[in-house]
Amino acid sequence: MPEAVVLAAARTPVGKRGGALSGVHAVDLASHALNAVLDHAGLEPDAVDDVMLGCVSQVGEQSWNVARNAVLAAGWPEAIPGTSIDRQCGSGQQAIANAAAAVLAGHADVVVAGGVESMTRVPMGSNTGAGAGEPYGPAVRDRYSDRVDAARAMPFDQGVGAELVAERYGIPREAMDEFSLASHRKAADATDKGAFEAEIAPLAEMRADEGIRRDTNREKLAALQPAFRAEGSVTAGSSSQISDGAAALVVTTDEHARRLGVAPLARIAAAATVGADPVMMLDGPIPATARILRRAGLDLDEIDVFEVNEAFASVPLAWLAETGADEERLNPRGGAIALGHPLGASGARLATTMLHYMRDTGAHRGLQTMCEGGGMANATVFELLR
Repeated sequence: MPEAVVLAAARTPVGKRGGALSGVHAVDLASHALNAVLDHAGLEPDAVDDVMLGCVSQVGEQSWNVARNAVLAAGWPEAIPGTSIDRQCGSGQQAIANAAAAVLAGHADVVVAGGVESMTRVPMGSNTGAGAGEPYGPAVRDRYSDRVDAARAMPFDQGVGAELVAERYGIPREAMDEFSLASHRKAADATDKGAFEAEIAPLAEMRADEGIRRDTNREKLAALQPAFRAEGSVTAGSSSQISDGAAALVVTTDEHARRLGVAPLARIAAAATVGADPVMMLDGPIPATARILRRAGLDLDEIDVFEVNEAFASVPLAWLAETGADEERLNPRGGAIALGHPLGASGARLATTMLHYMRDTGAHRGLQTMCEGGGMANATVFELLR
């Protein structure tokens, strides 16, 4: 039986809101990642059968199928199609899973999967603004009316969800601040050691991720006011950053990789998705991890590195508390609190960073999981092949 494999993974640097990438159209962010990853894989565009890109705010400059437009902007043959995927923050990770399914089913030989988001140019929530219509509808509001404020325009709120996760799993403010500080320190250390250089394709004179706060400290984090509830514990410092960026991976089968003469980087060993409480919203990585370990026939201690998206510090901390995983194996090069969270791109960015870490360190297995808007989560297990 064929296996789904990754030939290469690459990304743009992640820019902060209003920063160095703010002048770059989302289509051009994506096309840059597409060309970079094909260069890493040593393939020509005509080897690609399809492109699948995650994107959350599919409106304005990210509307009209950003994946197809990225193919055209990259200068690839017009015969190559593209499709845009929305599984909220896990969109880029879902694109990888969809690509794996496509090549295993024989629907394609080579798929480039990834994601893009320009949160500067297409702000989060742009697709739910004035005149956009109600995204939930009365049936959903009625179902959860006893748990949410009926007057709110959006009945489910990720910031409130982060507070609920902190409350449910007993995560104190001090632990979230400490975790956030560690994210910046790990990301800064990795940058200084050149650990990201192999995965980043420089763009707009930018060679490194822009959001790392080298000057932050415990005192600065402790001084921040709660961001979502007056008496809450989640702050801007323990939340992911609003960012711009794109990432892409080349997915095929081991059999087709041999025909191409390209040694695979890693095997996609398993993929899983779950739904979770949409009000709590953000603790889906816990059941997603349990599901994918069962599916892969693995125990937690057989995983060498974990990437749990740092949408908010309470999410990976709750995950650690419930799974009992080794914290030293979690997000070793920092996460979205330091590096940023360009929504549709983040799943592919996490995979890219984890795969390069695995190659650099020889870690055999990596598990990636992300919480998602609407109460969902993705999980993927990769196994290093070279």
